[in-house]
Amino acid sequence: MLNLFCAHRTTLSQDDVDIGQALCDIATIGLLHERFVRERDLLAEQPQNALNSRVLIEQAKGVLAERAGIDVTAAFESCAHASAATRRLSDVATAVIDNTLPTSTLLLRAQLVTPHHRHRRRSALQAYSWAGG
Repeated sequence: MLNLFCAHRTTLSQDDVDIGQALCDIATIGLLHERFVRERDLLAEQPQNALNSRVLIEQAKGVLAERAGIDVTAAFESCAHASAATRRLSDVATAVIDNTLPTSTLLLRAQLVTPHHRHRRRSALQAYSWAGG
């Protein structure tokens, strides 16, 4: 909707109405184009974000495996347990790499997990592995 205002009370001619409609059409096209560009950019960012997250997780697995003297599967499981409650796995991976999440904390959390949770985590690990992890 486009409102047209005049300085004095008057009736708009058909030419004025046509110009107003043209302005409205141009504004609509501009808004639709901007939405399309924003959505396209968002879709283009998603694979890159996933790849960046994947790289962080792989680095963290290696860092944790080296620091704790465990294999990379156990390192991933430890990170997954730490992320289960409230953190994203990529955030845990960043904390492992930056050494702001102590290795001992990760290992302790992984040891405290019940067998039921271990089964759920094993399923998550398998899904991650099937995806190329």
